Amino acid sequence: MQIIRDDGDIERGLAALLELDPRLRPVAAEAGAVPLRLREPGFEGLAHIIVSQVVSRASADAIWGRMTARLGSVTADGYAGLEPDAWRAFGLSRIKHDTLARVADAVVGGGLDLHALCDESPEKALSELMAIKGIGPWTAGVYLMFCAGHADVFPVGDVALQAAVGMAFGYEERPPAKALAREAAVWAPWRSVAARLFWAYYAAKTRRDALPIV
Repeated sequence: MQIIRDDGDIERGLAALLELDPRLRPVAAEAGAVPLRLREPGFEGLAHIIVSQVVSRASADAIWGRMTARLGSVTADGYAGLEPDAWRAFGLSRIKHDTLARVADAVVGGGLDLHALCDESPEKALSELMAIKGIGPWTAGVYLMFCAGHADVFPVGDVALQAAVGMAFGYEERPPAKALAREAAVWAPWRSVAARLFWAYYAAKTRRDALPIV
């Protein structure tokens, strides 16, 4: 199984992708640098992804700042030990708090090992994460890409990736997740690098950074 740990792995994956699918060569030329953006695996990384979903970067930073002011390092033990209404002071939604609480309880109870996911197959790791209510394919995929270092994950539900692939390949409409999954199958075992490439391409075309906040 391929693992991404540094910029050298990104370069190696990109070189392989351009051989696998020559259609990506003009995409890479326009996209420029392909970002690495890795965070250490563990509860803190997954919690930050959950907190940052569907809010602005400024809002996510403010919420995270209040959490770290209270907890210091954001750990599963620390979150599980909070009083029941602490999430309100952080500015979290009830749904996000419930998800974080379930993840924290699973980690503390030994039912979820977020570090061990680094060494599992993408399919098994995705399944384990999504077994927790509140964690969907996008959240699980982003954690595996940017925290666990999996090289062969492509979050097909990501709207920016759908738009980027549509622009690159001349789709009249943004391709839905199933169509995007068929496209992405060609890029195995480097689909995580392909996703990074298309996020960079999207930023170059739209002047908007859509790379997940991790």
